[in-house]
Amino acid sequence: MGAGINGGKITFEGTFDELKESTSSITGKYFKQIQKLKLNTRKPTKCLSVKNAKTHNLKNIDVNIPLGIFLSVTGVSGSGKSSLIMDEFAKQFSNEDIILIDQSSLTGSARGNVATYSGVFNEIRNIFAKENGTTNGLFSSNSKGACPDCKGLGFNKIDMHFMGDVKVECETCQGKKYKKEILSYTYQGKNINDVLNLTIVEAFNFFKQNDIKSKVKMLLDVGLGYLTLGQTHDTFSGGEAQRLKLASKLSKKGKIFILDEPTSGLHFADIKTLLDLLNKIIDNGNSVITIEHNLDVIKQSDWIIDLGPEGGEKGGEIIAEGTPLEVSQNKKSVTGHYLSPN
Repeated sequence: MGAGINGGKITFEGTFDELKESTSSITGKYFKQIQKLKLNTRKPTKCLSVKNAKTHNLKNIDVNIPLGIFLSVTGVSGSGKSSLIMDEFAKQFSNEDIILIDQSSLTGSARGNVATYSGVFNEIRNIFAKENGTTNGLFSSNSKGACPDCKGLGFNKIDMHFMGDVKVECETCQGKKYKKEILSYTYQGKNINDVLNLTIVEAFNFFKQNDIKSKVKMLLDVGLGYLTLGQTHDTFSGGEAQRLKLASKLSKKGKIFILDEPTSGLHFADIKTLLDLLNKIIDNGNSVITIEHNLDVIKQSDWIIDLGPEGGEKGGEIIAEGTPLEVSQNKKSVTGHYLSPN
């Protein structure tokens, strides 16, 4: 019924009509729901003006970008959305503390994981060191406490020459990454490998330290409670990587968050979580700009800037601006046509 350790089961099989009536399928539940247009929209705190925008197919346009709200930039593919926001706006106002969030893979070493990315791993290592009267360096998987055969990776790579490398669990540490003597050190009955195998939900309940709990809570807030602390960067989906990036920025204030097609590849339930998160970011004193095609997201925006009328050379113009309701009533807007309930 969920992701990670909560997934891996078939919750429904059958026809589409049967799926809509299913009580066991999360997917089926969303087919019965109709997202309404947001009517109680926020008012901008200020606007930043883009003048004479002409990158790629933009037709020398002027537009005000409202801040302090949830803004969606819409239009058919190739209409100029990314050119306007990523090229003209973001580069022109880079000193306005713009934060770009996408679904690209997280960068870092092969040992990078949820614990290191969220910043809790140093604190966890300090706790183990203090509890066992030793140094915190022993609990890093790339230190002298690491398994000597796999160098703390938990696996060995086999070169398949013309095919992709194959990862094989390390026979020495059985994938636990550490030397046996390091695994004999414990905190509240768990060794360092046990702790890294805790889910975010379990870690929140396991640790009592406020610094750890506050950082883990951010991961819970973005819907990643099913991930384990030791889950590595190369296993994250695009949506998971995106939410991890957002979690690391949740405490920010006065920033402009730009998300380029953030719902790509996301399930309906994940989109709801994302919308809740974006609204929380705005209520915390930030601005959110999405370049988006998903109608459920567009309907919940405070303001829409719609480009078109078509893609390529036939695009690059502002077709409509306004609240979701106002755009839905604009006869020139293709986006408005699909927002309209009629």
